[in-house]
Amino acid sequence: MKATIQTQGKQVTVEEGDILKLNRFTETDAGATVEISDVLAVIDGENVKFGNPLVEGASVTAKVLENKKDKKVIVFKKKRRQGWKRRKGHRQEISVIQIESIKG
Repeated sequence: MKATIQTQGKQVTVEEGDILKLNRFTETDAGATVEISDVLAVIDGENVKFGNPLVEGASVTAKVLENKKDKKVIVFKKKRRQGWKRRKGHRQEISVIQIESIKG
């Protein structure tokens, strides 16, 4: 069974057992369960349900494996011929989740 979900402004197609890296879910710790109710489509073999825009009664349950920081992204700015340059880094906080079940 597959489902297309929308969470944090992103659309992702998932199956049971998939592991995803998403922006951090607020107020969750490792081991917590997150329910995502914004399901856009559910595919079960030959049966396909599309929402308008969401599938009614469908949800995806996921377990938070860990909360951590992602790789560092370097932001470099320069103005040519002015002798001005700036280098900064940023590490986004992410949640690693595993899809447990798809209802729909």
